[in-house]
Amino acid sequence: MNTIRSVLRPAITLVIIMTIITGIAYPLVVTGVAKVLFPSQAAGSLIVKDGKPVGSRLIGQPFSDPKYFWSRPSATSSQPYNGLASGGSNLGPLNPALTDAVRARIAALKAADPPNRAPIPVDLVTASASGLDPDISLAAAYYQADRIARVRHLSLDQVRAAVAAHAKRPWLGVLSEPRVNVLELNLALDGMK
Repeated sequence: MNTIRSVLRPAITLVIIMTIITGIAYPLVVTGVAKVLFPSQAAGSLIVKDGKPVGSRLIGQPFSDPKYFWSRPSATSSQPYNGLASGGSNLGPLNPALTDAVRARIAALKAADPPNRAPIPVDLVTASASGLDPDISLAAAYYQADRIARVRHLSLDQVRAAVAAHAKRPWLGVLSEPRVNVLELNLALDGMK
């Protein structure tokens, strides 16, 4: 009986100590350091308008109104852009469900902008690997510029200038592609007269 206690007591003590260190102290320290060094990122990279959070720079949002730039489609289940269900659709290129979804997205883009005969950029009809992508390519933004200019009664040059002003260049000039954050761009459009 004493031998069991002599083995269990240090084991239980070690579990309690490690739980306090790794389950409480370490997360608090990491969170505290993150809040000091990276306050915006630690708070979710929130975009605030009129004192209220309207979204995150890191998670896309659905837009279907023709006066807005449309986001890349979401592959998350139960609801679009669900951060708790991040992941791709896992549908292969020959899967009829993917083909049907892409056709429906193409039809929606054409219905929203009938005069536009330009090729539709692939990121407007296919979801990203995370299903939460907040950015679209510059090609996808410029593809939508005519529709937005027409609906908002702005010049095409004004809309293109807004896209260019919000464009993010590749990191170090080579990592990633030029892109634009859809929510930030749409908020900028709302501020234009």
